[in-house]
Amino acid sequence: MDIVIAAEKSTIATLLGEHIDRSISPEDIEIVENPAETGSFFIGLDFNKFKLSPDGEIVADDLELID
Repeated sequence: MDIVIAAEKSTIATLLGEHIDRSISPEDIEIVENPAETGSFFIGLDFNKFKLSPDGEIVADDLELID
């Protein structure tokens, strides 16, 4: 069975804007599905990256340093 995930970019921009307390335009973000978690997305804004979970929680997606 195929699962189709749909999200409006404007809604994600609003959620991200509320998270960082700044007005975000949908054109300013890039959204990619997160293959590690169904219904989750990666959000890119400038040089910052965030994760949006299926329950609507947004967290910073920190890069891991490799030794």
